[in-house]
Amino acid sequence: MKLKVVQYLDKEEFPLSEGEALALYRAMRRARFFDEKALLLQRQGRLGVYAPFMGQEAAQVGVALALGDRDWVVPSYRESALLLARGLPIHVLILYWRAHPAGWRFPEGVRAVNPYIPIATQIPQAVGLALAGRYRGEDWVVATSIGDGGTSEGDFHEGLNFAAVFHAPVIFLVQNNQYAISVPRAKQMRVDYIARRAEGYGMPGVVVDGNDAFAVYLEAKKAVERARKGEGPTLLEALTYRLAPHTTSDDPSRYRTREEEEAWRSKDPILRLRKALEAAGLWDGDLEEALLRELEEEFARELALADQAPEPTPEVIVEHVYARLGLDQRRAWEALRRGKHVEELW
Repeated sequence: MKLKVVQYLDKEEFPLSEGEALALYRAMRRARFFDEKALLLQRQGRLGVYAPFMGQEAAQVGVALALGDRDWVVPSYRESALLLARGLPIHVLILYWRAHPAGWRFPEGVRAVNPYIPIATQIPQAVGLALAGRYRGEDWVVATSIGDGGTSEGDFHEGLNFAAVFHAPVIFLVQNNQYAISVPRAKQMRVDYIARRAEGYGMPGVVVDGNDAFAVYLEAKKAVERARKGEGPTLLEALTYRLAPHTTSDDPSRYRTREEEEAWRSKDPILRLRKALEAAGLWDGDLEEALLRELEEEFARELALADQAPEPTPEVIVEHVYARLGLDQRRAWEALRRGKHVEELW
């Protein structure tokens, strides 16, 4: 199976409408702004351990904007940009990264589940959500995301096989950022492209330049349309790079070189898209400054909202396990509410 990397930004033609192109850029720049602010908050002790996504904005936002309003996203832990582009308020996302219960329940209308921390467990559950829509007579499509390292997990195989067999309307976004924490792709697998694995499941596999927002958006739209017509799932591999550490507790200098980082920094998806917009006469320095002022004001408002969230009581942690408390949860809830150690009840 011959695969080629789909690209659009380096071509002379402008494949999107003005509105689509500007929406992509604004959403990506907003995501980057959040990422930079989140890192600062974490260093100040105002956020927990955080997984930055700098460099992967095109992959996440491109897929997010290709979806319809009723479609769902099932993210992993690095998909803050995906969630923001799907309408999750910034203050809720801040509270999520603070491990505050108010960040565990997303607002009505935001069709996204909480990010999954265990690797690849979201994949079969995304397939289940997609099939649930079919059984309910809904036409929603589900987009789920995973890193290159996660594709070696059994859940990835099981989820893709199940989706292919039952023609589930799912988009599997693989953000190939070249590393599974510290392990480079060449030491994880023998295939040149992860999308090549799609043939073994009986679904299309597409490789896109993950730093080319146009390519991700257009190929994701094709995959969404295909899924909505009942033609089954698609594996979309976005070749990209994580410019920041794996998490705020990681030191990437221990496993990759500065030269490698700088080479990828020159391919920054936001800079590439901005240059394309400027060349088309759709963007300039004044518009950039105005957008940054707007983002600064928005973040300040949202941070204030997050800071106003009341301190949670200990028993709240049990309330989010099941829709209704089981016997064990009820006993734990009552013990925590009385200020006792749960172990005392057994």
